[in-house]
Amino acid sequence: MTSRVMMILLKNTWIQDPLHVRPIAHAIWDPHFGQPAVEAFTRGGALGPVNIAYSGVYQWWYTIGLRTNEDLYTGALFLLFLSALSLIGGWLHLQPKWKPRVSWFKNAESRLNHHLSGLFGVSSLAWTGHLVHVAIPASRGEYVRWNNFLSVLPHPQGLGPLLRVSGICMLKTPDSSSHLFGTSQGSGTAILTLLGGFHPQTQSLWLTDMAHHHLAIAILFLIAGHMYRTNFGIGHSIKDLLEAHIPPGGRLGRGHKGLYDTINNSIHFQLGLALASLGVITSLVAQHMYSLPAYAFIAQDFTTQAALYTHHQYIAGFIMTGAFAHGAIFFIRDYNPEQNEDNVLARMLDHKEAIISHLSWASLFLGFHTLGLYVHNDVMLAFGTPEKQILIEPIFAQWIQSAHGKTSYGFDVLLSSTNGPAFNAGRSIWLPGWLNAINENSNSLFLTIGPGDFLVHHAIALGLHTTTLILVKGALDARGSKLMPDKKGFRV
Repeated sequence: MTSRVMMILLKNTWIQDPLHVRPIAHAIWDPHFGQPAVEAFTRGGALGPVNIAYSGVYQWWYTIGLRTNEDLYTGALFLLFLSALSLIGGWLHLQPKWKPRVSWFKNAESRLNHHLSGLFGVSSLAWTGHLVHVAIPASRGEYVRWNNFLSVLPHPQGLGPLLRVSGICMLKTPDSSSHLFGTSQGSGTAILTLLGGFHPQTQSLWLTDMAHHHLAIAILFLIAGHMYRTNFGIGHSIKDLLEAHIPPGGRLGRGHKGLYDTINNSIHFQLGLALASLGVITSLVAQHMYSLPAYAFIAQDFTTQAALYTHHQYIAGFIMTGAFAHGAIFFIRDYNPEQNEDNVLARMLDHKEAIISHLSWASLFLGFHTLGLYVHNDVMLAFGTPEKQILIEPIFAQWIQSAHGKTSYGFDVLLSSTNGPAFNAGRSIWLPGWLNAINENSNSLFLTIGPGDFLVHHAIALGLHTTTLILVKGALDARGSKLMPDKKGFRV
């Protein structure tokens, strides 16, 4: 009970001062903790030993308007209700009367329509609704809950102008640069904006920009969910689209002919494509969570940012490994050479030696040069001559950061040029607070990079290329290799 009270008090304390109070993950109840360990893990202001939270959930809850433990409790109950519905739905579809046929899963057009409009479109629209009705009012000091949900207007004119497609008023009067997040001081009335840049206090993207972004995605995917031909004979046929993709002049074979049936009849191919897409997206999330943070005050918490980056890159690595694994299973179990004669899949298999050897060359190049530089620099430090290190500035990456407004590198280009039209427009017309935010050293937005980053990124590239080499070789040689041409005939 004492620990629960302590966690509630610390959560409320964190909300009062998110920049200087450390959030806690949970209290430590380990009976083997000795007194020295208890003292070491008892932070200032805590009643007992605790673990600090580096997951970012405090910042996420704070941003989306969940400010009290009652809010979290209500949300947990709602998610439990959804979980129960999902369990019932899963059980129902296992019953003979409701069990879907295999042909139902092979109706690619209907499935894609439902996923585009239902999964992406409706969920994005629902999230826009939460941002507009709960998160944005909370950022302006007004708390919307179930008891006042229908009585508090998200905008002085309501949502009428938006539904009449005359919602320009929704863009007017955004939060000012002096806005204090979570209060009405300096707040505006706009709910959909296109400001760009970051909130000056939280150093995160503007909530109204994100609401606009999700609304646009919702509209896009709701329309996309009606593109493909189903029962009514209108719309696109995925098979026709794929088979129309033939390179001009026929120099690259039969293009995508045969791919529709190959993919539609192979669960492993579909899973491999889905995992590959999700792996790339997860890796992009890792990058953008710290460079364009969406959650209030998370940019100033470097440990959380590093933890989240590592977390998402690990997940991306596992998912991508699964993608190649199921691709290899597809080539062994489901690939039909006659059905895919001279199309892109067959030509990829025909050129696998060139693909693998080029990947091998790139991995060897990165390995010898990166590790060679590391060894040389370490030896120079060991011999007491650090001035003899080979330190290479990442000038291209620095130039890109400078073009976006980073001034510490000395480049005079685009937004880093104080005399250019882009710089002047950026201070008045668009991107409010952008230049100040990315030139501060107290956040993770545009981290200053140097020779150490050059070496580390090439070391990461070495790991990525070597892993890709192993996975690609495993998948492309799954049916057979020069060493064992009839490999696919062996069942292990």
